[in-house]
Amino acid sequence: MMTKLNLILFFVLIVTALGVITSQHKARKLYIELQQQEDNAKQYEIEWGQLQLEQSTWAMHSRIERIAEKRLNMQVPDAKRIQVVAP
Repeated sequence: MMTKLNLILFFVLIVTALGVITSQHKARKLYIELQQQEDNAKQYEIEWGQLQLEQSTWAMHSRIERIAEKRLNMQVPDAKRIQVVAP
């Protein structure tokens, strides 16, 4: 009787130990994946900042004015020809 109980308890112990090992392994894998996703998020934030800087550079008034002068042959009118319209 005692031998059967010992065998049952031994198998329960083995199954429980394997369950703990499996859950620890899954937890480690998920933690590593979380760290990788956080690293990706940091990289995306850096890239977003660089893209915002690039966009502001492309939209600079002096750049647009220079392109308008060179490519479209546009010129700023004389001050005498400018009229300010009140809203």
